[in-house]
Amino acid sequence: MGAGRPATNTKPLLLLLLYLLFLFCQASSSHFEALRKSSPNSAAGLCDLLLLPFGYPCTEHTVETKDGFILSVQNIPSGKNALRDTRGPPVYLQHGLFQGGDTWFINPCEQSLGYLLADNGFDVWVGNVRGTRWSKNHTSFSVHDKEFWDWSWQELAQYDLLAILSYINLKTQSKVIYVGHSQGTIMGLAAFTLPEVVELIDSAALLCPISYLNHLTARFVRRAVALHLDQMLQTMGIHQLNFRSNTGIQILDSLCGDEYIDCNNMLSSITGTNCCFNESRVEYYLEYEPHPSSTKNLRHLFQMIRKGTFAKYDYGFWGNLQHYGKLHPPSFDLKDVPDSLPLWMGYGGLDALADVTDVKRTISELRSEPQLLYLDNYGHIDFIMSTKASADVYGDLIRFLKSRVGTSSSS
Repeated sequence: MGAGRPATNTKPLLLLLLYLLFLFCQASSSHFEALRKSSPNSAAGLCDLLLLPFGYPCTEHTVETKDGFILSVQNIPSGKNALRDTRGPPVYLQHGLFQGGDTWFINPCEQSLGYLLADNGFDVWVGNVRGTRWSKNHTSFSVHDKEFWDWSWQELAQYDLLAILSYINLKTQSKVIYVGHSQGTIMGLAAFTLPEVVELIDSAALLCPISYLNHLTARFVRRAVALHLDQMLQTMGIHQLNFRSNTGIQILDSLCGDEYIDCNNMLSSITGTNCCFNESRVEYYLEYEPHPSSTKNLRHLFQMIRKGTFAKYDYGFWGNLQHYGKLHPPSFDLKDVPDSLPLWMGYGGLDALADVTDVKRTISELRSEPQLLYLDNYGHIDFIMSTKASADVYGDLIRFLKSRVGTSSSS
């Protein structure tokens, strides 16, 4: 369904699909009751829930973006056994889609990258993008306003990252080491094409790097794209995508009608096979994730899948003229990422989202040669939740980060 086609060409199809979706939702029993039951305690902060109880120093911070969002940021200045007045180089952790800062601490201390970085002497900073559990405030809008959800990963890269990295740079008087996973790498790679962001960054480590998605093989996602779920939700006036809500659970159920999708193994249907995911901890994970996102963000990601591009949000011909002054949305050119920016990338052979073909395309379009870690048996979630990631992934990643210590220049 190409951008810029007249709305009259698509409306009958969308209305039919909406009607079928409604019927299916009424007939379905939910596979996802655990999402409804695992309602998080939103009053407690990330520090209180996952850092302070385990002996890690942690402070809560708020950062305001240029467009008025109030973001929650956490700082873990050292490991639990370190001297409190010592600080290493600042490392910023950027989570992926439907996740929050908790994702870096959701496994035991010896298995989670956030704890390990603090214990290895880094000054750890953790971001939570707009709309997630700890970043639901705005200077003018509430989460009940559609304007609050009028954004995609484009704004996350241009506004959220710039605001957070500027804050960390100001607090530490040092350039920041960037670590991102999944959508966090989309945000990072887009932001690294912007001079005002690059000047704040010392180096970057990207887990499951994504700039292209057209070789994505995840069955669940492919079905959602084929059904034009993104356009259906926008037509229905659903701006917030929250899979803990009744509507969100019905959406998941409606996509489970495909005989080729095993909704009893939803993680594999969405991300691909994961070698070392601890399924016994799923109920605990559901206390924190998934976080909300915006329907516009989903549509932007689906545009990437359909078009095979790494570009700004496509508003259609007239909308693009209004926003960009041209018929088609501008691309993020990976050749604009400076070759002086040291990069490390880790990716897996079983990843159904960051497909190896797309990752290799990303690497080929960069001006520099990143340090690479390829694990044939790793899937998308393994890179942050594998019980073996400490040995398989984080050792190599931390060696790269430590190689940057002493080379970072102050701002």
